[in-house]
Formats: sequence, C-alpha cells, structure tokens
Amino acid sequence: MKTVLLAGGLGSRLAEETVSIPKPMVEVGGRPIIARVMDIYSHFGHRDFVVAAGYKALLLKQFFANYHLIANNISVSLDTGELQLVPSAPGGWNVSVVDTGAHTMTSGRIRRLKDWLTPDEPFMCTYSDGVGNIDINALIDFHKSHGKLATVTAVQPPARFGNIELKGDRVDAFTEKVRNRETWINGGFFVFEPGVLDYMVDDNEPLEQTPLTQMARDGELMAYRHDGFWHPMDTLRDRNTLDGLCEGETPPWLNFNEGSGKSYPALAI
Repeated sequence: MKTVLLAGGLGSRLAEETVSIPKPMVEVGGRPIIARVMDIYSHFGHRDFVVAAGYKALLLKQFFANYHLIANNISVSLDTGELQLVPSAPGGWNVSVVDTGAHTMTSGRIRRLKDWLTPDEPFMCTYSDGVGNIDINALIDFHKSHGKLATVTAVQPPARFGNIELKGDRVDAFTEKVRNRETWINGGFFVFEPGVLDYMVDDNEPLEQTPLTQMARDGELMAYRHDGFWHPMDTLRDRNTLDGLCEGETPPWLNFNEGSGKSYPALAI
C-alpha cells in the first residue's frame, strides 16, 4: 500500500526556517521531519512513498536523490574518486517526488497524484509535519473493518486546535472552535479508498474543507482514535520541542510499546 506525504505548503508560521527550505525539510534531531514521519510507516513495513511536493519542490527532489549518500557511510579513493557506499542501516524506501504545483491546495495535490497511485487499491496519506506513535497496521485493519471510503486518525491535542465532532466512530462534523474538553481533532494519518478522489475536484480546496466535510455528511468518513503520543510542528516552539525529544534513545513517536493508541469497533450507521 502506498503512502502519500503532503509536502507542498509554505509553512508560514515557521518562516524562520521555511524562507529558504520547504517545511518538510525543517530538521528535527538532525533529520528533516518528513524523514521522521516516514520512519513511522517504515517501522510497520510500509516503505513505498509518494511525496506531493510544491513550494521549493526542487529541494525535496535533491534531498531524496542524494538520500543514499546521506543515510549511509561512504568509502572514497582520493586518487581515483571511486565511491563505495557502506550501508549503516537497512532502509528499503521507494520514494517518488511529484511536483503538484506551488499554489495547489491539499485536496488538489492528492488528486494530481492519481496516476502515481495503484489503481483500485487503497492508499495512506498524511501531512509531513506531524509525528505520533500511530500503530499503522492497526489503523489499516480498522479501515478495512468498516467498509467506508476514508479513515482519519483522531487525536487529542491542546485546546488551541479545531474540533472533530464524532457520532460513535463516524465523523459527523469538522468545527473550528473547541466545544468541550473531550476534543478530538484531525491528526492526519489517513487511509483512503480510490473513491475519495471523486470528492477532490478543485485544486484550490484544502482537504479539510469540502472533501472531508462532504465525506462526513455522506457517512463515508470514520475515525481511528489514537490516545498515544502525537505532536504537530506548526511553530518554531513546536520544532524545538520535537528536537528536544530526540535526545533520548527512542523518540516518543517511535515508542510503540506504551500508549500506542486504541481503536473502537466501527458502528453500523
């Protein structure tokens, strides 16, 4: 199953960093956060990625084109220039970087990847600026269990975020303001059936607006509840927080032994 990484936004709230690089290339613990997100999927054996690039797409292409040098050690003959890679750890990633337009919104980026996805097969999708110890295989199993078009991972962040209204496991509405303390929001980490592309018809439409809202109204959007670690990287403060969490042996988004999340049976609607 392929994983789409949305990596085309401007990241204006991280302007200190993103004036020169795209937001997914902002480093957390010495590695771009997009690589940190990919580590989560890779842990569960999902290593086939399609990067939906936009703003400063060339830098993303250059990064992945040279990743074999970045991720491995090298041995070089200074006389001949002959270079030999010395693998430091198995990776096995297959990455396609697709320029989906500098000003295209998230639903348009996904729609433009149609020819890069496997026909008639579900795919995963997430933002490239948030990490969590999501049990990816449990997420996929939950998606398969309910038979709807889409699954969003619901997380419980600080109250400054917007709100997901749930009826059982079905997403009933997206709202901009928190209504109560029992708040679930869109944490990314989606699983989509190919049919979701029919909801993505406008390059200027964010995924979180008409596409997800209409899927919710149609009863086609379900929520996988994750009660473990999750943290976005929206601001410089967020980046510094995540950076500090890399100082331990295992960052919390790769600790799947504690609070990795739980799911609830899908309800018949």
